[in-house]
Amino acid sequence: MKNRSLVTIAGHSREKIEYLIKMAQEFERHPNRRLLAGKVVATLFFEPSTRTRLSFETAANRLGARVIGFADPKVTSGTKGETLKDTIMMVSNYADVIVMRHYLEGAALYASEVAPVPIVNAGDGANQHPSQTMLDLYTIYQTQGTLDNLNIYMVGDLKYGRTVHSLLMAMRHFNPTFHFIAPDELAMPAAYKRYCEEQGISYVEHQDFDADTISGADILYMTRVQKERFADLMEYERVKDRYLLKKDMLCKARENMKILHPLPRVNEIEYSIDDTPYAYYFQQAQNGLYARQALICDVLGITLDDVIKDNTIYQ
Repeated sequence: MKNRSLVTIAGHSREKIEYLIKMAQEFERHPNRRLLAGKVVATLFFEPSTRTRLSFETAANRLGARVIGFADPKVTSGTKGETLKDTIMMVSNYADVIVMRHYLEGAALYASEVAPVPIVNAGDGANQHPSQTMLDLYTIYQTQGTLDNLNIYMVGDLKYGRTVHSLLMAMRHFNPTFHFIAPDELAMPAAYKRYCEEQGISYVEHQDFDADTISGADILYMTRVQKERFADLMEYERVKDRYLLKKDMLCKARENMKILHPLPRVNEIEYSIDDTPYAYYFQQAQNGLYARQALICDVLGITLDDVIKDNTIYQ
């Protein structure tokens, strides 16, 4: 039987991404359905989360599934020495799909190799975050009307930011030009720049962050500096306030430009920007519901045709 787990979006074709966007659009029109009645979705969060966990659980509930799981690994048998494999195998007895966030890179891939049910990677360390990428792609398409030929500016923590790593890989089908804006300590890792070169993706690196630098952006993708990823807190203190987006920096922005952020924000976006037409991060978070409904259905083998023909819609 085909393993339908979602570990990374890197292997998704252009057609697959467009297919999932169409499915998410259907769920935005009608999010309340009974497509997953009788199914159980397990959410295993070995690392803190608000938006990702709640949107996955809301997605499952709005599709008629039941949800089990934990948001604090301290309450699990892992504290007694149970291995990740044993936890996954045990939970697989109870659930039809497992949504998992883990602090170790590669944990989701490992889980997908041992689990008899699909695994959805809700973030593994600083590696990948494919469901965030899917909602980002959906949001970009929603705001720009296309995914093709866009100027995408990524700002802040590009070293540890799994959201920017995943988005970079997913956009390879759409001829983007990336602009990486980060201090040396948090620059886009060489492996991802090499990936761009291998895929023929244009990119430019900047250290300046001002109105002129970002004037060409279609998408301005802000990230927070992730304190939890730093072994050296002195290094964190040196870089945490380097790139702050202020309202006066938008004076030369394109009309179509939208500011995205995977959230939570700390202080990297000035609050006065929230009321401008450029701010789109809260709508982006809302889109997480529709994108994750599409992803849960997809790994469970429910097709776009099934969704279109579905008659279990309710208010």
